[in-house]
Amino acid sequence: MRIFLPRSLAAWQTPEFRSTLKDELERLDRDLLPLQQGLSRSSHALPDSLEAVILGVEDLPGRIGAKVALFYSGIIAGCSCADDPTPVDEITEHCEIRLDIRKDNAETTLTLLD
Repeated sequence: MRIFLPRSLAAWQTPEFRSTLKDELERLDRDLLPLQQGLSRSSHALPDSLEAVILGVEDLPGRIGAKVALFYSGIIAGCSCADDPTPVDEITEHCEIRLDIRKDNAETTLTLLD
């Protein structure tokens, strides 16, 4: 699926850019974000809670670059048996992504960072 961030592109070079980008990312379909791939402490990403933190932005030829931290929850999924001792507590997860937003059409490439 393709990602477009038109509101962020429209807000580029305004004081509202960071808050607009944050809002637009948090409203994206969670399936478009690498939440499952970014897990480090749990085994299943929960899409309900997501907070984006803009770490940095840069003006590049033909595109806007942004580094973003995503904070969300995950669980360690057990077998769901009645006697399964695995707790179902949510664990805070974090991953960082790189966004490249094209200035001509707002099409956005998203890369999971190590």
